[in-house]
Amino acid sequence: MSSVVNIAACLPEIAARRPDDVAISHPIGSLPGGGIRYRRVTYRQLDEESSAMARGLISNGIGRGVRAVLMVPPGPDFFALAFAMAKAGVVPVVIDPGIGRKHLKACIDEAEPEAFVGIPRAHAARALFGWGKRTLRKLVSVGGPWPFALRLPTLPGAPVLAETLAGETAAILFTSGSTGPPKGVVYTHGNFAAQIEILRGIAGLGAGEIDLPTFAPFALFDPALGMSTVVPQMDFSRPARVDPARLVAAIRQEKVTNMFCSPAVLDRLARFGARLPSLRRVICAGAPVQRKVLRNFSLLLTDGAQVLTPYGATEALPVANVGSARLLAEARPGTCVGRPVPGVEVAIIPISDAPLADVVRISAGEIGEIAVRGAAVTRSYWNRPEAMALAKISAPDGTFWHRMGDAGYVDSSGDLWFCGRKSQRVVLAGGTTLFTDPCEAVFNAHPKVRRSALVGVRGAPVMCIELEEPGVAVDELQALAARHGLPLQTFLFHPSFPVDARHNAKIRREELAAWASTRLA
Repeated sequence: MSSVVNIAACLPEIAARRPDDVAISHPIGSLPGGGIRYRRVTYRQLDEESSAMARGLISNGIGRGVRAVLMVPPGPDFFALAFAMAKAGVVPVVIDPGIGRKHLKACIDEAEPEAFVGIPRAHAARALFGWGKRTLRKLVSVGGPWPFALRLPTLPGAPVLAETLAGETAAILFTSGSTGPPKGVVYTHGNFAAQIEILRGIAGLGAGEIDLPTFAPFALFDPALGMSTVVPQMDFSRPARVDPARLVAAIRQEKVTNMFCSPAVLDRLARFGARLPSLRRVICAGAPVQRKVLRNFSLLLTDGAQVLTPYGATEALPVANVGSARLLAEARPGTCVGRPVPGVEVAIIPISDAPLADVVRISAGEIGEIAVRGAAVTRSYWNRPEAMALAKISAPDGTFWHRMGDAGYVDSSGDLWFCGRKSQRVVLAGGTTLFTDPCEAVFNAHPKVRRSALVGVRGAPVMCIELEEPGVAVDELQALAARHGLPLQTFLFHPSFPVDARHNAKIRREELAAWASTRLA
């Protein structure tokens, strides 16, 4: 029988032990003479406010098992609502607004939500574009009124905490859709609990830490880990456009010890070049981090502080972890993602684009598809049986494997190496397969290359190049390819690569391939 687990149970426990500790610092303006003015929310206040919201939701029929779209920007209401939903047993449906109107409508329709909880601007978009018309029955407005929507009620009363089970659905989180249509990943309370324990173990996160999370969903781990959150001044849907000066100001003023960011944010800070002496660690995820970005950013940290680069996906996070100290000492091309984290098992299986009935491991050092299993690995997609068949493999012992959709291998020391998305491999006419990450690492090391992207055009490999500065000739790149034994002759210069909506770091190679095809027609 599944045990009782509610991911929100940690909040009243921390509030009882540390009621006056700051849980959230939310920017509300500027201080006289400079600096950032914050609204401070203690753990007691967050616990009480989330319970009052939970009672208000339940009183209006939004309770255990009800799917509710959550569209509220990061801030006190966002944190309180997320924990209120967990306390009430509500299943939040979370979708990146940056994925575009078409995908947003498709995701909401697919999730079949009964409720929509959002700010007035979100309700305006919902009404204008017809999001969820077929299934929505309850409309709740946060932060201001909206016609025909209930203002979020907060009701006094006894503490609320639904006795949800470990295997019970806790949330539906949609993928970014960087290599296909976004999919709703079903998270259970047990999945979230396992993630928190893994993060606590690999990064040493906990009480006394001050976190600056530049990815909104990750911020919800902070209260669960007992950390204090400093909400950054930024557009969370456009991390690559963040003003590094604002992040630096917050880090220095609040003496931030931990930061979660995408490689795009790390690159912005590295280029800004301001020292960050209070940071003990940075957790950078969402896409591979170039070695030169790691090297430049590491110069801004004090001795002993480093960048952790956990590997994973929405469906399974984290899978493996490694620090910048090891990565910068590694000379091989490609991306080492380190050892699998405790509680997660990794298998390298033959690359296939078809459903698989079982897991057959290939030899160490051979590139194949990465498959994983463990308590933090999600079991299903919402309303996507075809995707389920392609991504999940049942094991005889009742467990299951998730196919990451990534190519990689395990080396002789037990480290996992990421070689790129399986769908983005380039198979040459003679049968040779080129994988994006090892090939691109060769050109990314060039001082005048910002990034590169391998694509296939009519069966031939093409390397697209985004320059850091002009002055790179094609024959120079061809010679570099020859020195590394890469069968690359065609190079195209692109002004600015298209990237994913969530992290602004994953290159949309399918779009680049279409662009390259027109250039070579």
